[in-house]
Amino acid sequence: MSTSPISGRYHHGDLRRALLEAAMDMLEAEGAAGLGLRELARLVGVSAAAPYRHFDSKTSLLEALAITGYQRFSKMMGEAERDSPPERRIAMMGQAYVNFALANPNLFRLMFSPELKRDNRPGLRMAADAAFDTLRAVTAALPEGDKRIGALKAWAQVHGLAVLLLDGQIALRPDEDIGALIAAVLADKTGWGGA
Repeated sequence: MSTSPISGRYHHGDLRRALLEAAMDMLEAEGAAGLGLRELARLVGVSAAAPYRHFDSKTSLLEALAITGYQRFSKMMGEAERDSPPERRIAMMGQAYVNFALANPNLFRLMFSPELKRDNRPGLRMAADAAFDTLRAVTAALPEGDKRIGALKAWAQVHGLAVLLLDGQIALRPDEDIGALIAAVLADKTGWGGA
């Protein structure tokens, strides 16, 4: 666990935001198991009780981190889709999905963790649904009859690739570029690939 305070993080302004930023740093450095509200308070430079004004438990902190993750995730996929020519939108969104996972491995794992049950967390459910809706909107152009099934197929493909890469189950060859590998895997008849 980190022992040095994060200087300049909080100066009697938006404590919730400062706590989330510090927690995001801790999450990426140490995983969800390394997060604790007391350690977080110490890092931000506030009393041990201060985080409890914004998060009543570690679970509520994890939920807020996951919501932030889904918002960033949706934005990244939306930008990839929006900034691409029509024939490349699906492929670019799929690549953005995998790239997000690789750039934010612990956040990605938290977002899809079964520990955070979405059914009794409306904010988390809305954020997750918004991310899926971004995916569903771009896969609606697929030539499949059931658009939901098309979106689920695409999601399974990119999510599976992301997890395999995160878990080290796909070994890169010495001369292989990960971006090219991702593009090649997604370039098939499922609709993720380009022309």
